[in-house]
Amino acid sequence: MTLPKIRLRQYLPILDWAPKYDRDTATSDLVAAVIVTIMLIPQSLAYALLAGLPPEMGLYASILPLVAYAIFGTSRALAVGPVAVVSLMTAAAIGNLGLTDPAQIAIAAGTLAFISGVMLTVMGVLKLGALANFLSHPVIAGFITASGVLIAASQLKHIFGVKVSGHTLPEVLGSLLENQGDTNVITLFIGVSATAFLFWVRKGLKPLLISTGMKPRLADILAKAGPVGAVVVTTLATWGFGLADKGVSIVGSVPMGLPPLTMPSLSPDLWSQLFLSALLISIIGFVESVSVAQTLAAKKRQRIVPDQELIGLGTSNIAAAISGGYPVTGGFARSVVNFDAGAETPAAGAFTAVGILFAALLLTPLIYFLPTATLAATIIVAVLSLVDFSILFKAWSYSKVDFAAVAATIVLTLGFGVEIGVSAGVLISIGLHLYKTSRPHIAEEGLVPGTQHFRNIHRHKVETFAHAVTLRIDESLYFANARFLEDYILDRVARDKALRHVVLHCAAVNEIDMSALETLEEVNRRLRETGISLHLSEVKGPVMDRLKRSHFLDDLSGSVFLSQYDAWQALKADGRADPEATERLAAQ
Repeated sequence: MTLPKIRLRQYLPILDWAPKYDRDTATSDLVAAVIVTIMLIPQSLAYALLAGLPPEMGLYASILPLVAYAIFGTSRALAVGPVAVVSLMTAAAIGNLGLTDPAQIAIAAGTLAFISGVMLTVMGVLKLGALANFLSHPVIAGFITASGVLIAASQLKHIFGVKVSGHTLPEVLGSLLENQGDTNVITLFIGVSATAFLFWVRKGLKPLLISTGMKPRLADILAKAGPVGAVVVTTLATWGFGLADKGVSIVGSVPMGLPPLTMPSLSPDLWSQLFLSALLISIIGFVESVSVAQTLAAKKRQRIVPDQELIGLGTSNIAAAISGGYPVTGGFARSVVNFDAGAETPAAGAFTAVGILFAALLLTPLIYFLPTATLAATIIVAVLSLVDFSILFKAWSYSKVDFAAVAATIVLTLGFGVEIGVSAGVLISIGLHLYKTSRPHIAEEGLVPGTQHFRNIHRHKVETFAHAVTLRIDESLYFANARFLEDYILDRVARDKALRHVVLHCAAVNEIDMSALETLEEVNRRLRETGISLHLSEVKGPVMDRLKRSHFLDDLSGSVFLSQYDAWQALKADGRADPEATERLAAQ
């Protein structure tokens, strides 16, 4: 295969699976597409409502983006479209603009998707998929949990049928309590009934249908269609009893037809206002999407390519921007449903897009009398599955630092809004890394008797020299921890006047930056002035290559040993060494 063809396959994963596509695979994909389409129709409408956009934009965001991902994505099961967290972030971003004209709001949402798409695509081309690793899992879990609570709270206004303002939990709940006297009883009944029904459908409908003798496959499809049932029943009830005239809020007229071809705004002012929001949406969306994709791929021993996933999501968002949609990403719930339903290739997503297109062309008049309370119930049931406060207990028992990060992310998201929360999550993740690596674990080692292994003197019974100390550094050395290492070594030397040798065991050191190199040079100088030799052992090849390009090795007062055991033997053979090695019992 020629090089251009290899590169083409790299950027067009569809070329890997399309030539092998057959009738059996198509059947599996079609069945999965039918199930996901049934699930997505009410969910897409609901998420557009959550984003503060016209409901049809949720449908539009579930058509072309799916086709784009089928061409450029590497996951066989990921289902792209509007999701709860990104919809909430979109609402926050658009809300900050202070727009009131629906047309301008729609343009801003499309522009937000376009900016996010460009960012993701550029990051993919530049192979920056590893950037997602800067967000720690506990912080992401905390942010998603808080977002789930915030989203559910924001939908209570539709359940109660009252006007509620605010983007934080205190604002939303305060406004809800303030306006509770305006509660529409009929709306409340519809919302509570729909919520209870959807919760029951999730757990109880499938076992009930199977108990009646229905085949599990069919029972599963009908259970997934539960939200559609709630939509149909409440819509018919609202129409039949004229509930719209009694104060029940309904979806109203939804345009019927193909997704419009739209152009994002090129206004520099709008781009500058949306840039940070688009960046945060891109990061959170990619992290959520790639996590789901990797989890599902592992179950079938498949693999995804994070850098190409950036391109897949980027092109999906660009497709949303030019077809009347808003920012999208890979959703957890729909992807799991797609996987469980037997999707074999990304073509399942393309088939789903056809189903959503059919709904946009023919079914939108049927949802005129759909109560917004039903859509709110759909959102609440979907997002509460994201809420997992057990992460707090897990973090507390495992690491108090991680607990503080999770708790801070949750509190900031609930108290100050989603953008502050996710920004804080990014900063906390980076801060956690800097904090942990700025105070690296340093172990004083000794030889395990009868072996060539070295272990911590506080954990094992080992042999040591009174005139020499071995310090194992369990972290790469860089500007943030260089001073910590210097202080540790000098403090250790000051406590023991008999020391004549210090060995730095560098087996875990993957890099030494310029700041750390200067620190080592200073440590070497100060130790030499006091008659102490500094040695290195087990320095990795790439690290040694860099050290050789400096004057450090020429000025080193001691030696560089291939292994720690070689260093031990050399110091033991030193004519100034103590006649016998001392033994230390592990400190308890």
